[in-house]
Amino acid sequence: MSQRRTRSRTVSVLLGALLLVAAGTSAGAATGSTAGASRAPRPLGQIVPAPASVAPGGTPYTITSTTPIRVDAAAGAEGRRIAGYLADVLRPSTGYALPVKADGPGGIRLRLSGDARLGEEGYRLESGRGAVTLTAHRAAGLFHGVQTLRQLLPASVEKRTRQQGPWQVAGGTIEDSPRYAYRGAMLDVSRHFFTPAQVERYIDQLALYKVNTLHLHLSDDQGWRIAIDSWPRLAAYGGQTQVGGGKGGFYTKADYAEIVRYAASRYLEVIPEIDTPGHTNAALASYAELNCDGVAPPLYTGTDVGFSSLCVPKPVTYVFLDDVVRELAAMTPGRYIHIGGDEAHSTAHADYVAFMDRAQAIVGTYGKTVIGWHQLAGARPVAGAVAQYWGTDGNEAEVVAAARAGTKLVMSPANRAYLDMKYDANTELGLDWAGFVEVDKSYGWDPDTFIKDLPAGSVLGVEAPLWSETLTKSADIEYMAFPRLPGIAEIGWSPARTHDWPGYRTRLAAQGPRLAALGVNFYRSPVVPWE
Repeated sequence: MSQRRTRSRTVSVLLGALLLVAAGTSAGAATGSTAGASRAPRPLGQIVPAPASVAPGGTPYTITSTTPIRVDAAAGAEGRRIAGYLADVLRPSTGYALPVKADGPGGIRLRLSGDARLGEEGYRLESGRGAVTLTAHRAAGLFHGVQTLRQLLPASVEKRTRQQGPWQVAGGTIEDSPRYAYRGAMLDVSRHFFTPAQVERYIDQLALYKVNTLHLHLSDDQGWRIAIDSWPRLAAYGGQTQVGGGKGGFYTKADYAEIVRYAASRYLEVIPEIDTPGHTNAALASYAELNCDGVAPPLYTGTDVGFSSLCVPKPVTYVFLDDVVRELAAMTPGRYIHIGGDEAHSTAHADYVAFMDRAQAIVGTYGKTVIGWHQLAGARPVAGAVAQYWGTDGNEAEVVAAARAGTKLVMSPANRAYLDMKYDANTELGLDWAGFVEVDKSYGWDPDTFIKDLPAGSVLGVEAPLWSETLTKSADIEYMAFPRLPGIAEIGWSPARTHDWPGYRTRLAAQGPRLAALGVNFYRSPVVPWE
């Protein structure tokens, strides 16, 4: 990351054949009615991320004015909540009542089963003349199945006003579960502040592509964005600016709780990051005692990196860190706390190692698992620690050594997964220190092999970070994230055998009308044949 902010295979033949068969089968089945003949249902596997298994065939299911959404008893209150979410998506565009009812014959059915083979997030979708049935082992699987169902319907289903049908789902069966347990997106709210409503908008967009982790970069040189009761000036003073000036902002504990709650309702886990020991100017400016010389620097609104550091020898540094982690842990139900660790150029290596020893111990004290940027591998990662890789060449020996010792990796190579990299020389937003990253380049990599000599099983998952030096509004977030984010989501969810650019670009092209219907300000990449 040292320059990150300074300068600012083939698709399975079987799957392809299945899609073609689905198209033919569904089109033929639709001829039974005048409305159906006017628009065949989308082929069963033409979604993003690609499903693990697709078996098309049989009669499509048509949602009508008499369709109910049924929830079996085993799905309980959570199943009814997911059914309500689905109804909220479908009602405005279809104009149908879609009442949520107990399980029974016909309609859209949500069921939990004891079939552990579906895993924590997998699902089965079965579509035929009489019903569409979603079955999962856990509620998260039902929710992900609902996202698949959305994508199998016409893109106009996403609009908030009544649209012309028919609303058909191609016949057949999908069985699906994720490749990796961790599929994340990071949003930097420190360089520029984004409101809870803006974060929640992004959460909804992530959920459509089965992303299950939201990493919030809550502190940096330019701003501290979370209220800490024991150190109130961190937010009140350190949160009042951002890159280029402006009023900045911060999340109250109630704001943060709402973001966490909203993310959980979309089956995303929130990971808070407090970047240390570098990237700390906002904290150093807020409290003079955190500086080795006892003098607080001015607030910072530029984009340089590597100039700030907590004072490693001072005891107060660890009082500060303990208080911050304790309060964050108390309001974060998820498993992880991210302690940063990147670009600590103003911290001597011995001090860096000593600091990371104590920081990791503090996180463990409060029952959380440590995540750090991959420079953590150059210190002494504790058992169970996770390192987030943002390099560009995959040659970092210390990362391989840490992985061999048991440290798991989240893969975010900057020249593939960083959503703030410009698409090309004409992109007005973003940075280019890791090169230009078009949609095909962002999709064209394998997390398991990107780092040379990485032991098998080392990769926990993938994450698409979005740094905000040049981003000030939701439209900016969307322009840089889409359409690259769906590709990273597919790399994280879909089996490696399905990863193939020619096939993917066709499925991605079909997402264009859906993104437009949702009001997403996406980049119309010239390498994608948009519908």
